[in-house]
Amino acid sequence: MNEKSLKIGIVGAGGIGSYYAGLAAKDGHDVRLLARGDHLAAVRAHGLEVKRPGEEFTVQLDATDDGHALRDREYIIVSVKSYSLPEVGPTLVEAASAGATIIPLLNGVDVPERLEALGVPRKAVAAGLIAASIFRTAPGKVERRSPFDRMVIGELDRSKSDRVRRFVEAFAAVGVDAKVSDDIGLDLWRKFSFIVPMNVASGLTRGPVGEMLSTERGRALLTDVVSEIAAVSRVAGTPLDAAEEAKIQKDVLALPYPTTPSFLADLVRGGPTELDLLVGAVSRMGKKHGVPTPIHDFATTVFEAATAPKPAS
Repeated sequence: MNEKSLKIGIVGAGGIGSYYAGLAAKDGHDVRLLARGDHLAAVRAHGLEVKRPGEEFTVQLDATDDGHALRDREYIIVSVKSYSLPEVGPTLVEAASAGATIIPLLNGVDVPERLEALGVPRKAVAAGLIAASIFRTAPGKVERRSPFDRMVIGELDRSKSDRVRRFVEAFAAVGVDAKVSDDIGLDLWRKFSFIVPMNVASGLTRGPVGEMLSTERGRALLTDVVSEIAAVSRVAGTPLDAAEEAKIQKDVLALPYPTTPSFLADLVRGGPTELDLLVGAVSRMGKKHGVPTPIHDFATTVFEAATAPKPAS
């Protein structure tokens, strides 16, 4: 390790968390991965195998199932599913209380507020997002399949801080397209408005996004989904303007036929899902601010019914 090395904790040892843990550890940073089960055993026994376009490597890193072991970290990357946030809340509160910067890499726009509700001080949070297709392919193995690997991190108050700069520089040094955001709230809404339509499309058809995009009515529906999200953003304090809305609609309509969000697998399995963080969040915020969101209301009702507990026969 050198004087620029960071002490990084990872909460959420799926594809995203394990991948960034492996990159940071390979570059000499002090990484501690919170994991469990077969994945924890494999990493301890054989190291973490990381594969990305043009490179494969195995790296040894510290893996633990003890959340208290993260209290000495400078940074905590949070990459759990949103429904697991309450479970890891005490670990995050303890680390934040000891001085750690908490960096959630979840898809929703209200994650900082969710963390604050769990007891994490807002000043400890620097929000972030990634754009990459990453999978944990087997215990102890992770692979990035997308040609792109983008990371955006920023302070909630839009200030330029040393803690964000150091974190971004560390990941840029290992080949990630990492940047400091000028307005992380707006960046989160941009990604949110692109991801949610995929969940609506695949959730309603129970298939790839292309099934919805293959009909004129389906394309019109997804265009309206983006418009509902943009309308909510304008009253929620982080407005997507007309140009942004049009661009996102164009990008959604251009999605490849096989595109399938992870939400679909959770939905088909019967839950839990990230409904409350994504599609359901639009419906909820619409009601709060008096903005009609009929498509999201309908989709939320359908998805809730699909994952509701079934009566005993």
